[in-house]
Amino acid sequence: MSNNPDHQTGLGPVDALFRGIVYLCRVITGVALVSLTVLLGYQVFGRYVLNDTPTWVDPLSLLLIMLIAFLGAGIGVYEHTHLSVVMMRQAVTARIRTAMVLLTDLMMAGFGGLMMWYGWQLTAFKWKNDIPLIGLPEGLRSLPLTICGGMILVFALGHLVRVLLGRDTRADSVE
Repeated sequence: MSNNPDHQTGLGPVDALFRGIVYLCRVITGVALVSLTVLLGYQVFGRYVLNDTPTWVDPLSLLLIMLIAFLGAGIGVYEHTHLSVVMMRQAVTARIRTAMVLLTDLMMAGFGGLMMWYGWQLTAFKWKNDIPLIGLPEGLRSLPLTICGGMILVFALGHLVRVLLGRDTRADSVE
């Protein structure tokens, strides 16, 4: 069986929506990565050539790093490329493996739900304050956490439904 998410079946239009979300997140993280590179280059240029360090680059760079890291983590859950230890699952029978996969997907969905819930509360709490030097809402720093939690929740539930339908194509969860 393939580990490629493009071969995921069983959810029809939902799979197309998931692939669209992942594609959009890839574009956003790609633009953020290029922007981060340009910003850091500008900071070095300002510091060593202009002898005037642009102070606003650091907080903006941290914001971009949060965006890249958390959207990337959500993509990893969908594509099943996140860090996982499958040695135990591969050493047991197919029936026990299925139970372990179900439990893992349930735990991932729960973790994603908690990330989304508490991330949203943190984002709402911090939204009224501004990030120093750039004047953007402080809640933007935790918004990627909230979005990532939602992605993990939805993608883990999608994996769970595929397992229950017998259409899970993840290489370590099927015979």
